[in-house]
This record gives sequence, structure tokens and C-alpha cells, in this order.
Amino acid sequence: MTNAANVTPSPSPVAPLSVAQLLARAEQLLPAIAAGAAARERDRQLPYEAVAQIAQALLYTLRIPTRYGGPGGSVKDVIGLLVRIASVDSNVAQALRPGFAFIEGLLVSRAEGAEQERQLWFARYLQGAVLGNAGWEVGGANGAISARIVREGDHYRANGSKFYSTGSLYADWIIAVALDEHDQPLSFILPRDREGLVLLDDFDAMGQRLTASGTTRLDNVQVYAHEVRTRTVEEGKRTLVTPFLQVFLASVQAGIARNALNDAVAFARHHARPIKHSSAEQSVDDPYVALSVGEISARAYTAEAVVLKAAEAIDRAWAAGLDPAAVDEAAIEVAQAQYIAAECALKAAERVFDVGGASTTGRGHNLDRHWRNARTVANHNPRDWKAAAVGTWQLKGTPPPTSGLF
Repeated sequence: MTNAANVTPSPSPVAPLSVAQLLARAEQLLPAIAAGAAARERDRQLPYEAVAQIAQALLYTLRIPTRYGGPGGSVKDVIGLLVRIASVDSNVAQALRPGFAFIEGLLVSRAEGAEQERQLWFARYLQGAVLGNAGWEVGGANGAISARIVREGDHYRANGSKFYSTGSLYADWIIAVALDEHDQPLSFILPRDREGLVLLDDFDAMGQRLTASGTTRLDNVQVYAHEVRTRTVEEGKRTLVTPFLQVFLASVQAGIARNALNDAVAFARHHARPIKHSSAEQSVDDPYVALSVGEISARAYTAEAVVLKAAEAIDRAWAAGLDPAAVDEAAIEVAQAQYIAAECALKAAERVFDVGGASTTGRGHNLDRHWRNARTVANHNPRDWKAAAVGTWQLKGTPPPTSGLF
């Protein structure tokens, strides 16, 4: 069969879009993504169309530099976009994480062949490609890899099972990693229709249920030599990709808080009725409903503000030429933003239920999805570790761990 990964995409004839034009496209898409989001989550209907629309609108290309045909947007531009998407559907926003992170990895990479990879993959993104992830596994130590890839003539064969394969069911290409004969991690990218590459819809978390983060099986799958790539993440060394991955999660939390606010306002306006002993005739006139909505609003505002400030720190590290000290500073700012954004999202999601009575718990409204989603995202990285790392930095100047989580 023809191997799509060996075909160089032709340049797009369309004039490059500006950051403003891409963000305007996003705003046009948001109402359609928002429509039915609560029902999709309740009934577990995967948002294939939403992810496809985002890719076709070229929103993934926001960070691609102008010399490659992209708009050359900043990290802050991307994070602001993600907050907006998460404010209508946090599942869709998180499903985009591998695709955006791959671009950051291409930008950071100084490895041999990196420029050719940038040219190849930026062109594919500009044609609407979607990438999914199949890196993490379960059953061993955190971050351990048991999947194997071995030489077979001029190419390779890979076997193993991955979990937390975020976004893979929506993707055209799957990024995976396995250990070679020397127990060294080897990264590779496969077209999703490759024989032996099996994607399962078995993610059963209580929240973020539509991120397509289930199992990917590598069943004696062939990996061509040109599909193997140099890893952009080195053990014991921090790159700007890891703070980006973390602020991405924080942006999802900020969006969840904003979504909770929108639902709280809508419920108070259109569904709630004042408690019997309230002096208000409408819930919107009840001072305690106003207090609840005001607190949710403040928390949504805070979460968004801190993630945008943390994104600016990553942009400053880029401006400083990826100076290690600036990268560490960015990691600390992101850790602080994650701590606060998670707290704000969880509390905002809890307070939604204070704008009405027992009717707020109705399954039809599905208001509990906000807390379930916020709790699930928060559990990616323990908040106490974030705070402790920041405290150690403040007390002793010790940089945060280079575990890939800071």
C-alpha cells in the first residue's frame, strides 16, 4: 500500500491567515461546539465534528511561524484560544493537547533533521491534519515504558499497549513511543489506518470522558524507518514543551470555571425560583444567588488571568532564546497558575449548585459535569506537588523537578 507518511505535502496556495483571522474563525465555531455539549457529555457522544471543524479552520496552526505559512502567534494567543474553547466544551479543548504540544516540540527541537520535520509537519497542519497521542502506559511506575520496537530489516515492528491516548480517536496521525533493543525510548508517528494500530474507545474516567483518552494497541505494527523521529524531551532536562503542556491543562481549568459561570447565570435566569423564605420574587433578585454567581465569576476571572500571565512567562522564555533560567521561571509561573486555576475551577463548579435548589441536580442539566471535569483535569498532576515545588523555589532557589510535569 502507499505509505502516506512518505509523501511530502504540497505547499498550500492559500495566503497565510493572521492571528486575528484565526481567532475570529474560532469565535464563529464556538456556538456550534457549545450546542448540545452538556447532552454530549451526559450521553457520551464523542465530538468528532467539533475537532474536525477546529482542524479545518486551521486553529491548530496558530503558533506556526510566518516563514512556514502560519500566523506566528504567541503562546498567550494559543492559551487564550484554549480557554475560549474549554469555556464551551472542556473535552474538546483537552483533546487538542497532543496536536498543539507537537508543534511546540517542533519549534523547540534543535536535533538533526528538525528543520525537515518542521517543514513536513507544518505543511500537514496547514492542510488540516490532526495528531493524537499514545505515549503513557498503565501498570508500571509512572512514566515507565514497556512497549517494544525492534528492527526488522530496514524498518521496525512495534508491540505494546498504551493508555491515556488523548485525542487519538479524532486523529489522522498517532504519536507513540517504545523501547528499542537497547532499552532506549524511540518515538515514531503512524498514520491512523496502519495495520496493527488499534484505537479503543474505553476511557472510563468520571470526567473529561470525551477526550478519547483510552487504549492504543500496537499489534505487531510496522514502523517505517522515516517514521522514527528524534525525541524532543530528554530525561533530566527541561524544555519549554513541558511548561506548555502544563499551562494547557490550566487553561482547560480556566475554561471549565467560565463554563460553570455561564451555566449558573443561565440557570438563575431561566430555571431557578427563590427559596420560600426569600424576599425576592425572581432568583436573579435574590442576594444569595447574586453572591454565588459573583463568586463563580471572580473565580473564573482569576483562573483566566493567571493562565494568561503564565503563558506570557513562556513567551518571555522564547524571547530570551530559551535561556535555562527563563525556562525555569516559566515552569514556576505555570505551576502557580495550575494550583490556582484548579482550585478556582473546582470551587466554581461546586458553587453552581447554590444558584438553585434541588432542581440543579437534575440529570437533564448535567451541571455536575463541571466538577467532574475539573477534578479529572486536576488529578493529572497533584496540586500539592505544584505548591511544594514553588515553595522550595521561593525558600531555596531550587528549580522544580525535571519530571516532565513542570
